Amino acid sequence: MNFEFQMALRFLKEGRMQTALILAGISTGVGVMIFLSALIGGLEESIIDRTLGTQAHVVLRPPEEEARPQLDREREVVLGHVQRPAQRLRSILGWPQLLADLRRRPEVTAASPTVEGSAFALRGTANRSVSLRGIDPESYSGILDLRTKLTEGTLDLTGTHILVGVELAKELGLSVGDALRLTAPENRSEVFTISGLFDVGNKDPNLHWVFISLREGQTLMNLSGGVSTVEVKVRDIFNAEKEAQEIRAATGLKVDSWMTLNSELLVALHGQNSSSVMIQFFVIVAVALGIASVLVVSVIQKGRQIGILRAFGTRREQVLRIFLFQGGLLGLVGSLGGILLGTVLALFFQNLVSNPDGTPIFPVALTAALYARSVLVAMVTGVVGAWLPARRAAELDPAVAIRYE
Repeated sequence: MNFEFQMALRFLKEGRMQTALILAGISTGVGVMIFLSALIGGLEESIIDRTLGTQAHVVLRPPEEEARPQLDREREVVLGHVQRPAQRLRSILGWPQLLADLRRRPEVTAASPTVEGSAFALRGTANRSVSLRGIDPESYSGILDLRTKLTEGTLDLTGTHILVGVELAKELGLSVGDALRLTAPENRSEVFTISGLFDVGNKDPNLHWVFISLREGQTLMNLSGGVSTVEVKVRDIFNAEKEAQEIRAATGLKVDSWMTLNSELLVALHGQNSSSVMIQFFVIVAVALGIASVLVVSVIQKGRQIGILRAFGTRREQVLRIFLFQGGLLGLVGSLGGILLGTVLALFFQNLVSNPDGTPIFPVALTAALYARSVLVAMVTGVVGAWLPARRAAELDPAVAIRYE
């Protein structure tokens, strides 16, 4: 094996210009692949973080109420039209046991009970409709870590303390320590003290979400001891729908995943992945054709040398391996140059434009996995591209090669 490797290096050194050109081509192709993959991956992570970073991957709710049709004695429907009943806020039956079962599932990373409902926030003559979210701060931190989202105050939901978004605070002129009255359906009302302001990076939640303790949420929503939803996060967000189906089958509850609720986002993410795969495919084809063309010329130029090697007892398999080694070496060295080029381009593009807070508008995802995949793809492509020239070199008749060279 050492002999074949040495001959591969010698052939590459003899054709320095050809070797340099193909290495430049491979480096450019791998660099473009890394740059675009990092950019698309960074955009995907940014979209997922901004969209799914503030919400659960799977949400469980009580099954919807259905009207029972009126039947006569023969069990036939009397009314031709049955009106769908209005859906009232109800609790999930046996939610503590359900919560324990969910947390035992291997794909579930966090599960938290919540009480959700609509209310009005009143301050003086101003009022705004808000979405009340009664939570247990400890378990809810696995869904959304509110401590990292606070801009003022502290995460204190004990008693009648609440958290409001920065947009709602701006609308109502609120600050930490101010009082705010919340009025829920059935004229249930309570005055709360603002313990903190949060910013989740999305204007709508910042304007409408109000976090209160789970107990206060149960009181305001008239769900004594109950919860209206159970929110779940899973390890792999793209397995959320599969997990939701399994939970739905096991519990009989209404279970929705983010993939169902945000179908347009899912289509966009799939579109980004498809474009990344297509780009990588065409780069691989270009690299393979470049390596193959250079090695075909090398076989023609070194026909006499190959013939002499064969005449001195070099086996066909050894000649084959010499050219396969050349392809692999070209892929390896070219990929290292491509990693450097792609990284420089990605970091330059990331730092080109920034948000007002200093974060990049176009983040890039440069990971060890991306580098390793690029090296592997380049080496495999190099070996595949070298296969046909290697076969041609191995099949040369030494007598013919020496005579006519």
